[in-house]
Amino acid sequence: MLISYTNYMALTRERTDTELASRLRLAVMRLARRLRQQTADPVTPSQISALATVEAKGPITLGDLAGLEQVQPPTMTRIVAALEQEGLVVREIDAGDRRIARVSVTPAGHRLLERSRGRKTAYLSHRLKSMSEEERELVERSLPLIERLIGDEER
Repeated sequence: MLISYTNYMALTRERTDTELASRLRLAVMRLARRLRQQTADPVTPSQISALATVEAKGPITLGDLAGLEQVQPPTMTRIVAALEQEGLVVREIDAGDRRIARVSVTPAGHRLLERSRGRKTAYLSHRLKSMSEEERELVERSLPLIERLIGDEER
């Protein structure tokens, strides 16, 4: 079977892009796992994620929070109940519609997020210090591209 040079280059490029995507996926997953391991707090990664979203978007309804976290409402109800039990969030009934409850982060929740972020940042800082100046600059120059990869999903 004969294949044109243009088709060959397109197939080669597609294979290279697929390999790059696979390597990037694996590296991001491993880094995310390492960052999740940098916590000593009694909360799950799902709870930390929900807590951070409430901090950024709150006060927020459970339905809106479930949508942002991309989980089903019953799952979010369980996550928020666990956060409430730990004293990290509070539910407040909406004054205009008593059927609606909004979730807010408590001072303890803010402190937990600060500790969690601090540990994860310290871990990354330590890892970056083991790199050469040129490698750190390469990571810094790559950040806008990585941020662009995830940016469209969060809108």
